[in-house]
Amino acid sequence: MHPAELSPATQDYLKTIWRLGEWEPERVTTTSLAARMGLAASTVSEALKKLTAQGLVTRPAYGVVELTAEGRDVAVHMVRRHRILEMFLATELGYAWDEIHDEAEVLEHAVTDRFIDRVDAKLGHPGTDPHGDVIPTRDGVITPAPAVPLADVVGPARVRVTRVSDENPRTLRRLSRAGIGPGSRVSVLPDPSDAAKVRVRAEAPQAPSGTGATAERVPTDPGAARQSSGDDVVDLDILVAEAVWVRLQDHPG
Repeated sequence: MHPAELSPATQDYLKTIWRLGEWEPERVTTTSLAARMGLAASTVSEALKKLTAQGLVTRPAYGVVELTAEGRDVAVHMVRRHRILEMFLATELGYAWDEIHDEAEVLEHAVTDRFIDRVDAKLGHPGTDPHGDVIPTRDGVITPAPAVPLADVVGPARVRVTRVSDENPRTLRRLSRAGIGPGSRVSVLPDPSDAAKVRVRAEAPQAPSGTGATAERVPTDPGAARQSSGDDVVDLDILVAEAVWVRLQDHPG
């Protein structure tokens, strides 16, 4: 089944189910799906019945939702569209990284596969989007880099940011002001005074320049009052730190 045969709402359901399980290994449920989509649980439950009848999802246990192979193919197809469009908006049209998600949500349903392939080629076949999320290949292959939430890292430690959740634009703006984004290196510092915060220092943040096939740089927020100089110590709320995924490097000297 080609995604074009399905309604935009069906495409969104399948994509959201897949994304819920992309970084969190927990089971996707009707409740978590409703919360992510901002819909009533009853509305989601009715939609899932239709998706089940279409052979796109299964519900092996009460409340649990899983994609069938066909459902996954559609979901990954839509994820690829979304992330290529995000990269195009950021690198070619100058959108800030907290603006691109909503724009891509609209465009992904309107453009053709041919358009997406041409944008992909224009960008040099990027491997990740501006938030660090892996862009599936045309064949639906996804190879995510190993990473852990910044909130789980106990300082002192030195980490490299691989991905930032795009769910909350305010979080993206907060991280941008701190100089933290995909590709940046961060020192996690001990902070015994407040368990609800993570104390960090961004190391030599870089502003994005030009186009390219990688998002290994810190996106800037044009509305930010200032960017971190790389020497500032910043206390991040735990919810902000949970939106950042990192790869451990070494202990700071």
